[in-house]
Amino acid sequence: MQHLVDVNCLSRDDIFKIMADARAFKKQMPPKLLDNKLLITLFFEPSTRTRSSFEVAAKRLGASVVHLDPTRSSTKKGESLEDTFANLCAMAPDGVILRHSQNDTARVLADMELTPIINAGTGNLAHPTQALLDLFTILEHFDGNIEAKRLTIVGDIANSRVASSGIRLFTKMGLNVSLVAPKPFMPETELKNFEDLDNVLDNTDILMSLRAQLERHAKPIFDDYSEYAKHYCVTKDRVEGRDFIVMHPGPVMRNIDISDEVLASSKSLVLEQVKNGVFVRMAVLKHLLLDNG
Repeated sequence: MQHLVDVNCLSRDDIFKIMADARAFKKQMPPKLLDNKLLITLFFEPSTRTRSSFEVAAKRLGASVVHLDPTRSSTKKGESLEDTFANLCAMAPDGVILRHSQNDTARVLADMELTPIINAGTGNLAHPTQALLDLFTILEHFDGNIEAKRLTIVGDIANSRVASSGIRLFTKMGLNVSLVAPKPFMPETELKNFEDLDNVLDNTDILMSLRAQLERHAKPIFDDYSEYAKHYCVTKDRVEGRDFIVMHPGPVMRNIDISDEVLASSKSLVLEQVKNGVFVRMAVLKHLLLDNG
């Protein structure tokens, strides 16, 4: 039984196979490869893009999807998450797609070895399918030639599971990753890191912006995010005359993370990331439930 707890679960061969399948699915929709498969989505945190993307991906492949609302589940009556999960698995699903606020939840449930676990975002540590779809988007844009391309991540890196999984995947695949953030948003890292965004823009091929993870802050870090935006918002002035693409996992805080003008420009691949997410998640589901099922 194989799970996707984080990107380190995947070998380079696995990653290349997922990328190839996603590319093929984007070119031509496949037959119903997962017909008669049943998936349960179990999201303990709000989600728009990830949950709907997984559901669309599963249904494109012919699988059925059942969504369990944890706010109405027996966990609210005192049942442990492990017992809730064991009861769901007694109904014989072919996999569970999980989002949770705790870093170790996906690993704990995967270790029960009851059904494949697909991590749709846990804590501030892991969001493997977002990292994979971001990698796919970068590979597609550069025609596969990404070795030593310079990727700059800017924003609330310390609290971002997107950044955490992304850094592990991008460095593994040969990208040159730098981090830009004010000190409260910067994790401990051995990567090149900076406080001033303007100092790195001329040495960037891919600029990935992240939102401030306000829900993960015990107390407000900035009293006024318009002041933060002066230093870290990706604006028209910052992109003009420079040759890099702009990415963001969403949701975008407009004119704080990225300006309206840049989001509407040809430099922005934000909606392309959303589109690619369906094909990459289709490839992940195929990889876990069919190729390794």
